[in-house]
Amino acid sequence: MKKVLITGASGFVGKALVDKLMLLNYEVIALNHKTCDITIFDNVMKTDMIDICHVFHLAAKTFVPDSWKSPEQFYSANVIGTLNILELCKKNNTNLTYISSYLYGEPEYLPIDEHHVLKPNNPYAHSKYLAEKLCEFYRDNFDLNITIIRPFNIYGKGQNSQFLIPHIINQVLKNAVVTVENLTPKRDYIYLDDLVDAIVLSAKEPLNTTYNIGSGISYSVQEVIEIVGKIAEVDVKIINKNVLRKNEVNNVVSDISKINSELGWSPKYTFEDGLRFLVHEYSRT
Repeated sequence: MKKVLITGASGFVGKALVDKLMLLNYEVIALNHKTCDITIFDNVMKTDMIDICHVFHLAAKTFVPDSWKSPEQFYSANVIGTLNILELCKKNNTNLTYISSYLYGEPEYLPIDEHHVLKPNNPYAHSKYLAEKLCEFYRDNFDLNITIIRPFNIYGKGQNSQFLIPHIINQVLKNAVVTVENLTPKRDYIYLDDLVDAIVLSAKEPLNTTYNIGSGISYSVQEVIEIVGKIAEVDVKIINKNVLRKNEVNNVVSDISKINSELGWSPKYTFEDGLRFLVHEYSRT
C-alpha cells in the first residue's frame, strides 16, 4: 500500500481525491486548514513524512471575487503555503503534484495549449502563477519531481454554491427563475471525477511537466442554463443583470492533447452527463 499526503483534503477537489485514492488502496494522510495551517512554516515541517511517496498539494483559496476583496489572504495561502509545502518536499525528497488554475487570461488563440503565454488577470490567478513559478524553481534547482495541473472550470458534487453551476441548478430547482451577472462568457467545464482521474495519473507517471485539464468544448452561461432547464424539465425564466466582472474573459477552450498523448487521459463525462448527475443529486436534497 502506497502512502500519500494531500493538502486541502477537506476541500471540493480534495474530498473527491481522498475517496478515489482510498478506493485504489492508497494510504492517505489528509491535511486541512484545521489540522495544519500551511502558511506557518513550523507547522508544515512537523508533518510526518515517513514512507510518503507523493504529495498532492491542493490547499488554496479559490473564489475569484473574494480575491479582489482580500488579496492578502490569497497570496498568503496560495504562495506562502506552497513555498512551505515545497520546503517539506525538498527536505524529504518527495514527488509533488501541484494543482494550479486557469492562468491564460484573455486567450490569444483557441484551443489554449500549455505553451500559451500566461496572463493572470485577478489576484487569485496571480497567486497561482507565483506558486507555479516557485514549483518550477524548486523543480529546476532542487531536483524535485513536480507535475503541475492546470484545470479549467471544475464542476461536480459538493461544490460551493457561490460557483456558477450550483448557483444555476439551485435556482432552477427552487423556483425556475435564474438570475446571473451576464449570459455571454463561455467556459470549458471539467467534471470533478475526470479531474481526479488526471491527478491520480500524475502520481503514477511523474514527468516534471504541466498539463491542461479540460474538455475541449466551451459553453456560455446561457447555454448552461438551457441545458439544466432541459434536464430538469423546467421552463426557466432568466434575469440577466448584464454586469461584467473585472477583467472578464469572453471564451476559453482547453487543448488537452498533451496529457492525452503522454498519459492516455481524456474526459469520460460529457458536460450534459455531469449536469444530469448533479441535477439528480440536488433534487434529492
